[in-house]
Amino acid sequence: MAPEYGSQGHVSVKTDIYCYGILLMEVFTRKKPTDNMFHEEITLKSWVCMSLHKDVSEVADIKLFVPSEEQFISAKKDGILSILKLALNCCEEHAEQRPNIGDVVNSLKTIKTKYLRSIEATRPSRITPRRS
Repeated sequence: MAPEYGSQGHVSVKTDIYCYGILLMEVFTRKKPTDNMFHEEITLKSWVCMSLHKDVSEVADIKLFVPSEEQFISAKKDGILSILKLALNCCEEHAEQRPNIGDVVNSLKTIKTKYLRSIEATRPSRITPRRS
């Protein structure tokens, strides 16, 4: 819950941005803010923030790293790291520091483009046989 909603009952577009950040963290970590591992001192947000200083695969849902797609691990890690950083940005304590939805959408498009380019660069080139 956004801090301004919890303390003042104030709802705004920036409250929605905060909630979207939490949703992104839930999707990519497969954890809920209500999981038993979280309590007063450690929240989903603080756990993600602390964990990103290590290896993103320690915080990301393990099912995102399919062994048959091992050649794409680096691209996936980069993409997930970027998304979780965006999620944390959406969850800034002060509403005025959170991005607007247009900036969030542009960031997601940039992350997607970078991810797809990385995937394409790691794929073996396809050589089409010549016809005689």
